[in-house]
Amino acid sequence: MGWFNRRSRAADPTPTKLDREATREDLAALEAFVTSRRGVEFYLEPETTATDTTVVAIAHDGEWIRRRTGSPRAAGSIARKHAVPLYEAARTGYPERMRVWNRAHPERHAR
Repeated sequence: MGWFNRRSRAADPTPTKLDREATREDLAALEAFVTSRRGVEFYLEPETTATDTTVVAIAHDGEWIRRRTGSPRAAGSIARKHAVPLYEAARTGYPERMRVWNRAHPERHAR
Protein backbone atom coordinates (compact mmCIF):
# COMPACT_ATOMS: atom_id res chain seq x y z
CA MET A 1 0.00 0.00 0.00
CA GLY A 2 2.90 2.36 0.52
CA TRP A 3 1.74 4.12 3.66
CA PHE A 4 4.96 3.39 5.46
CA ASN A 5 7.35 3.71 2.60
CA ARG A 6 10.97 3.74 3.78
CA ARG A 7 11.93 6.33 1.21
CA SER A 8 11.49 9.83 2.59
CA ARG A 9 9.78 12.40 0.40
CA ALA A 10 12.40 14.95 1.51
CA ALA A 11 15.10 12.73 0.03
CA ASP A 12 13.46 12.85 -3.41
CA PRO A 13 15.69 15.18 -5.47
CA THR A 14 12.97 15.99 -8.02
CA PRO A 15 10.51 18.61 -6.79
CA THR A 16 6.91 18.30 -7.89
CA LYS A 17 6.04 20.81 -10.60
CA LEU A 18 2.37 21.39 -11.21
CA ASP A 19 2.86 23.78 -14.11
CA ARG A 20 4.83 23.90 -17.33
CA GLU A 21 8.20 25.55 -17.92
CA ALA A 22 8.77 28.78 -19.84
CA THR A 23 8.69 28.62 -23.64
CA ARG A 24 9.93 30.85 -26.44
CA GLU A 25 6.33 31.96 -26.92
CA ASP A 26 6.23 33.24 -23.33
CA LEU A 27 9.37 35.33 -23.86
CA ALA A 28 8.10 36.54 -27.25
CA ALA A 29 4.80 37.64 -25.64
CA LEU A 30 6.71 39.72 -23.08
CA GLU A 31 8.81 41.33 -25.79
CA ALA A 32 5.73 42.06 -27.91
CA PHE A 33 4.01 43.65 -24.91
CA VAL A 34 7.05 45.86 -24.22
CA THR A 35 7.37 47.02 -27.81
CA SER A 36 3.66 47.71 -28.30
CA ARG A 37 3.04 49.73 -25.12
CA ARG A 38 4.72 52.59 -23.34
CA GLY A 39 5.91 52.93 -19.77
CA VAL A 40 6.23 49.17 -19.19
CA GLU A 41 7.71 47.87 -15.93
CA PHE A 42 8.52 44.26 -15.05
CA TYR A 43 7.66 42.69 -11.69
CA LEU A 44 9.54 39.46 -11.04
CA GLU A 45 7.70 36.65 -9.25
CA PRO A 46 9.89 33.83 -7.87
CA GLU A 47 9.61 30.19 -8.83
CA THR A 48 7.35 28.10 -6.62
CA THR A 49 6.49 24.42 -6.54
CA ALA A 50 3.43 25.26 -8.65
CA THR A 51 4.88 27.65 -11.26
CA ASP A 52 8.11 28.57 -12.95
CA THR A 53 9.62 32.05 -12.47
CA THR A 54 7.20 34.61 -13.91
CA VAL A 55 7.20 38.27 -14.82
CA VAL A 56 4.21 40.58 -14.72
CA ALA A 57 4.65 43.29 -17.35
CA ILE A 58 2.59 46.40 -16.51
CA ALA A 59 2.09 49.26 -18.95
CA HIS A 60 1.64 52.94 -18.07
CA ASP A 61 -2.16 52.58 -18.06
CA GLY A 62 -2.17 49.48 -15.83
CA GLU A 63 -2.75 46.90 -18.55
CA TRP A 64 -0.69 43.83 -17.75
CA ILE A 65 0.33 40.33 -18.73
CA ARG A 66 2.02 37.53 -16.77
CA ARG A 67 4.37 35.13 -18.49
CA ARG A 68 6.89 32.51 -17.43
CA THR A 69 10.56 33.38 -17.95
CA GLY A 70 12.28 30.28 -16.63
CA SER A 71 14.74 32.20 -14.47
CA PRO A 72 15.38 35.65 -13.03
CA ARG A 73 18.36 35.89 -15.39
CA ALA A 74 16.12 35.51 -18.46
CA ALA A 75 13.78 38.20 -17.09
CA GLY A 76 16.74 40.50 -16.49
CA SER A 77 18.02 39.91 -19.99
CA ILE A 78 14.73 40.99 -21.58
CA ALA A 79 14.49 43.97 -19.23
CA ARG A 80 18.01 45.15 -20.13
CA LYS A 81 17.44 44.60 -23.85
CA HIS A 82 14.37 46.87 -23.81
CA ALA A 83 15.52 49.24 -21.02
CA VAL A 84 12.58 48.22 -18.82
CA PRO A 85 12.79 48.54 -15.01
CA LEU A 86 12.67 45.19 -13.21
CA TYR A 87 11.34 45.02 -9.64
CA GLU A 88 10.92 42.13 -7.23
CA ALA A 89 7.17 41.85 -6.68
CA ALA A 90 7.66 40.37 -3.21
CA ARG A 91 9.56 43.50 -2.12
CA THR A 92 7.72 46.26 -3.93
CA GLY A 93 4.22 44.90 -4.51
CA TYR A 94 2.30 45.85 -7.63
CA PRO A 95 1.43 49.42 -8.64
CA GLU A 96 -2.03 50.80 -7.94
CA ARG A 97 -2.60 51.41 -11.65
CA MET A 98 -2.74 47.63 -12.14
CA ARG A 99 -5.58 47.31 -9.61
CA VAL A 100 -7.42 50.23 -11.21
CA TRP A 101 -7.10 48.60 -14.63
CA ASN A 102 -8.36 45.27 -13.22
CA ARG A 103 -11.47 46.95 -11.82
CA ALA A 104 -12.12 48.65 -15.18
CA HIS A 105 -11.70 45.36 -17.10
CA PRO A 106 -13.49 42.62 -15.15
CA GLU A 107 -13.75 40.47 -18.29
CA ARG A 108 -10.07 39.58 -17.82
CA HIS A 109 -10.99 37.69 -14.64
CA ALA A 110 -13.91 35.81 -16.18
CA ARG A 111 -11.54 33.25 -17.73
